[in-house]
Amino acid sequence: MGEQDGTWPTGIDVSKPSVARMYDYYLGGKDNFEVDRAAVARVAEAMPEIRQLAQENRAFLRRAVRFMAQQGIRQFIDIGSGLPTAGNTHEIAQEIAPGAHVVYIDNDPVVLAHGRALLATDDYTAVATADMRSPADVLEHPETTKLIDFDAPVGILLIAMTHFLTAEERSAIMGQLHAALPVGSYIAATHVTVDGHPAEAVEQIEAVYRSTPTPIYFREHAEVLRFFAGFDLVRPGLVTIDAWRPDPNDPAPEATRWLYGGVAQKG
Repeated sequence: MGEQDGTWPTGIDVSKPSVARMYDYYLGGKDNFEVDRAAVARVAEAMPEIRQLAQENRAFLRRAVRFMAQQGIRQFIDIGSGLPTAGNTHEIAQEIAPGAHVVYIDNDPVVLAHGRALLATDDYTAVATADMRSPADVLEHPETTKLIDFDAPVGILLIAMTHFLTAEERSAIMGQLHAALPVGSYIAATHVTVDGHPAEAVEQIEAVYRSTPTPIYFREHAEVLRFFAGFDLVRPGLVTIDAWRPDPNDPAPEATRWLYGGVAQKG
C-alpha cells in the first residue's frame, strides 16, 4: 500500500501534505508521499533540527506516559497519535501495567489503516478516526467507549497537537475535555513556541503548514499555558520538554527548545 504501487486507503488526498505523514517522515518512517517530503524539506530550511525535535517529542511522550502509569493511570487516549512507530503509548504503558487500555485517535485514514493492522491482535488497544476539534466524537467513539471507563481516571495525550488549534477554538475544546474527565485524570501536551527563535524561521514554518489542511500556530509561554486552564500542572510545570523530568535511562536527543510541554491533573 502506498506510493510505490499506487494504492492507498480510500479518502487519502495525496495532492496536499498531511501533518501525520510529515511527522512520520520526521521520524524516519516510510508511510509518506513526495508531497509530504517536499513540505518537510521546506520546514527543514527554517528548522534544520526538525528530526531531532520529533525524536525529542517522542521522548517526552514516553516520559509522560510512564509518569501517568506510575500514578495509577490504566487507560489512555492518544489524540492525534500519528502513524505507528517504535515506543508507542500502549507499549510504554503496558510495560508498567500490562492490562492498560489505549485508544489512538487520528483523522488521517493512513493512520487508521496502519493502526488497525498493527493492533489487530491487541485486545487492550484500538485506533479510531476522529478529530480533536470535536471532543464528543473522540470521547463517544465506539472504539473509545469500548475500552475507556469514564468513571475512572484517564490519561489524555495531546502531543504536538494543541498548536493546531486557533485561539478561538482553545477554550471550547479544552473545556469539553476537562468536563468529560473524572477527577484524578491527567492531560499531557506539547506545543511549539516562538520564544527564543527567529521570527522569520517561525513565519517560514507556519507558511509551509498553511499549505496543509492543518495550519500551525507558534505561541509564547503564557499563551501555551492557557491550554492547561482548569488543570493543575505537576512539577516542573510548563517547560521546554528537555527540562520535563529527564530520564537518564531513556535519554532524549540534544535539546532544541522549540517545544513547551507539561503534564497536568484534574483536581
